[in-house]
Amino acid sequence: MKTAEEEILECSRKLLAAIVNGDWDSYAQLADPSITCFEPEALGHLVAGLPFHKFYFDLGASAGPRNTTLIAPHVRVMGDSAIVCYTRMTQYLDGSGTPHTSTMEETRIWQKLDGLWKHVHFHRSPPGRA
Repeated sequence: MKTAEEEILECSRKLLAAIVNGDWDSYAQLADPSITCFEPEALGHLVAGLPFHKFYFDLGASAGPRNTTLIAPHVRVMGDSAIVCYTRMTQYLDGSGTPHTSTMEETRIWQKLDGLWKHVHFHRSPPGRA
């Protein structure tokens, strides 16, 4: 049987795979409809709900292969809620085929609702920024 920490890491990896692959159905299954976030695309505003995120999925999956690595993930479970923090490293090719690596600092909050872990909030920032 998996620990709650292992379940959270598995859910987080599935969520990131859905993002990288442009898989809206999987993303929407993992996220609570009332999800909130602070992320660079929101320009400093708190965004609530899935429509903001669906816009980016509707643009289509990113061109070319991508590899995502979670660096030093830390999970803290508090009853029916959990926080996972990590640096997300993404390796990708630009339009000319040159490899690049980017990183983001991410905190994701999960809540167990009706027996399933749902992604309810996240904060995503470039390294070195709050």
